[in-house]
Amino acid sequence: MNIFRRPDYQSDATRFIEQLKANQPELEARQRQGRELLWDKAVDRDAWAGYSAARVAQKPYVYQTEGK
Repeated sequence: MNIFRRPDYQSDATRFIEQLKANQPELEARQRQGRELLWDKAVDRDAWAGYSAARVAQKPYVYQTEGK
């Protein structure tokens, strides 16, 4: 071991999170459930392809009128 090595630093936030997870072991499972509820959704590839095909290209200057 190196004589100049310092002990590994842990911030207050890291220690708080580790302590919270130790006190509430079900916390990670609840986090995964929330993530699945909000973010992990099945994607309908056929519908997505239809949306992409039906998209109308934006004009270079959106505020320009078609008139004179």
